[in-house]
Amino acid sequence: MSERWARTILTTYRWVGAAAYPLIGGYVAWRASKGKEDRSRRRERYGIAARERPEGPLVWIHAASVGETNAVSPLIDRILGFGINVVVTTGTVTSAEVCEKRFGERVIHQYVPLDLKPAVSNFLEHWQPDLAIIAESELWPMTILELGSRRVPQVLVNGRLSDRSFRAWKRRAYLAEALFENLAHVIAQSEVDGERFSALGARPVTVSGNLKVDTDPPPVDERTLSRIRAEIGRRPTWAAVSTHDGEEQIAADIHRRLRSRHPDLLTIIVPRHPERCDALAAQFTEAGLDVVRRSTGERIRPGTDIFLGDTIGEMGLYLRLTEIAFVGRSLTAEGGQNPLEPAMLRTAVLAGVNVQNFRDSYQRLIDAGGAKLVRDADMLAGAVNFLLNNPAVRARMIAAGATAVDEMRGALAKTLRVLEPFLQPLSVKSRLMQGNGSGR
Repeated sequence: MSERWARTILTTYRWVGAAAYPLIGGYVAWRASKGKEDRSRRRERYGIAARERPEGPLVWIHAASVGETNAVSPLIDRILGFGINVVVTTGTVTSAEVCEKRFGERVIHQYVPLDLKPAVSNFLEHWQPDLAIIAESELWPMTILELGSRRVPQVLVNGRLSDRSFRAWKRRAYLAEALFENLAHVIAQSEVDGERFSALGARPVTVSGNLKVDTDPPPVDERTLSRIRAEIGRRPTWAAVSTHDGEEQIAADIHRRLRSRHPDLLTIIVPRHPERCDALAAQFTEAGLDVVRRSTGERIRPGTDIFLGDTIGEMGLYLRLTEIAFVGRSLTAEGGQNPLEPAMLRTAVLAGVNVQNFRDSYQRLIDAGGAKLVRDADMLAGAVNFLLNNPAVRARMIAAGATAVDEMRGALAKTLRVLEPFLQPLSVKSRLMQGNGSGR
């Protein structure tokens, strides 16, 4: 009965999507007007390719946003080393920029097609991937079903299921099983994630660890870093990074509270969504704080209170300006953000208690002594003040975090071992075709 019900729901989803396809243009246009779509490449969202398919084997890798793109970048490098063509899809403008900067013409970037049957079919008929690799939790029903109907192997890498997602899938276990049976392999981030995927019917499941640990630290322009460090001088600093609505105001309030104890304090605030920075800058200024925005190139003055990180792709700069980093989406929002980059760049990591999406990483850092969770704004203010006053404790946290990250490495090698049976035949085929000078 449940199997029949799952088929009915998925069939309905398929036909509703097909019916909605001609009407979706307004939605995509609205997103483009908000800067959430690339106006010149909107057709890609309908699965209409902007590039020719190259000859030879091709792997499709999908990474939703910046974090997922960075996580799978070393994996993409290794797959390219097999001589296999790679098309990378992402869903955001910023992740497209990251892909272009990292790979240039070595890969083909396309925006991911909407999860509607006509769009997905257009995409698959053009690119004809030999293998699909999906990053983390991008489980789109129509895409999975269309790949399955074409007998294209699908592997989920760096897989994770948040508490909320797991509860939602459990309520529809029959639906999860109907989708997950199409996956050739699930490579999960943690034992908890692996158990969750298995409980929902995925087979086989391997636990690799987090691919984000095997990435390089975020890069920085050394000249810019040197200039801004000179502007800051010997002033004490702390940063609130990847913040969500409400957390920026908490950081500004903490700055005001700590100024009496640390008169030269500079607070660095880096919102997760830079488009919110106009409103934030006005809000801070109205509250009597001196704000310098990174995007203006304005110098940090001795009286500057807030350095507002309103640029994309410069987390490596902001984290190198401090030794204390609060990681957001953990006090006023849920799920948390990646703490590994701050730990790699030698900061003492602080976060709220709502870090479910990165539970394993935080637990490893906490157990090692490299991170601390805080319940509320008062506890965060106390933790920042304590670390500012105690450089020896701060240094121990930084060293412990770096050690924990080193001990977590190895996910890339484990992932490649699982992918080898899928990649090796494609590599052999690619070499044979190059030797024969033949096409697909």
